[in-house]
Amino acid sequence: MSHAPRSGLYAVSTALLAMSRHLEVRDVLKTIVASARELLDAQYAALGVPDDHGGFAQFVVDGVSDAQWRAIGPLPRQHGILAAMLHGEKTERLADVRKDPRFEGWPSAHPDMSDFLGLPIRDGDETIGILFLANKNCPKPDGSCGFTEDDEELLSILAQHAAIALTNARLYERSRELTIAEERSRLAHELHDAVSQKLFSLRLTAQAAAALVDRDPTRAKGELHQVAALAAEAADELRAAVVELRPAGLDEDGLAATLRTHAHVLDRAHSARITFTSGALRALPAAQEEAMLRVAQEALHNALRHSGADRVDIRLERHGQGAVLRVTDDGTGFEPRAVRRAGRHLGLVSMRDRAGGVGGTLTVTSAPGKGTTIEMEVPGG
Repeated sequence: MSHAPRSGLYAVSTALLAMSRHLEVRDVLKTIVASARELLDAQYAALGVPDDHGGFAQFVVDGVSDAQWRAIGPLPRQHGILAAMLHGEKTERLADVRKDPRFEGWPSAHPDMSDFLGLPIRDGDETIGILFLANKNCPKPDGSCGFTEDDEELLSILAQHAAIALTNARLYERSRELTIAEERSRLAHELHDAVSQKLFSLRLTAQAAAALVDRDPTRAKGELHQVAALAAEAADELRAAVVELRPAGLDEDGLAATLRTHAHVLDRAHSARITFTSGALRALPAAQEEAMLRVAQEALHNALRHSGADRVDIRLERHGQGAVLRVTDDGTGFEPRAVRRAGRHLGLVSMRDRAGGVGGTLTVTSAPGKGTTIEMEVPGG
């Protein structure tokens, strides 16, 4: 009795379990592609998620090195056989994709492909992706396709579950976005209630002091003392509200996991490649963890909004009893002294204050055309 069907079912089961372990869309896409390539023993696999402008919002490959992928260039457009698959419902199994009349060529750095198997991933009537494989690792006599009807059936099963996994991941991300929006709205109301009354009183008192300064300097002086007291109270209210903004992830997951999640979110949202790595860390005092997270966020904001960087690398590692954080980008860079003289701080003052407030140090290394490195060190507990 043949065990091929059992081994095929086992492989499908393994692939489905791998997909179910992830909630992030990008991780799900990568798992689908890697599972499909392994399941069908193909040299290359890819999955494209279409956008609304004739291109792909996301395009994930497996079997192509990072260097090859960079050399290939921009993401493909929806044309040729990709467009036919996107707007149709039919699985395509070809002995040689290059001989298909819809084939329109590929970039010079693109790997050479022959036999081809592809099908749309559908959620109801909507095509939410295109999954395709090329170059089956097997002999192909007489120009026949290496992919078989059994391969087509396996890929169809995988695609059906891929649609479920991808839809669930999108729902999870959407739910998280709504939760973040609701939390921001709640905090905005709390900040308004906590501080607006103090600021209103401060404004009225300052106006009274201005009216009295010429005709009754003594009373004006008393009003100015009241202005200082109100300003201090408002600052205390703001400080208390900001304490509430400490990300829950720091308490639940720790600094490294929180930074990793933050990097993944920004990597999906921006064209720049954002990576995070960390070594073995000792536990840090809560204030130091929060300060490091805030400095990392500010450094990332600068890199993504102002530097034009293609790559931003975040590194967190142990340093004695404490830790050191480095955020490095390959952007335009700047002259730190010139920035200070021009009165443009790019958040550097805030970052230095945060580092100093927890007994740490901040170092900024940058030069025009040389990128920027922000390094923060804290002593630990």
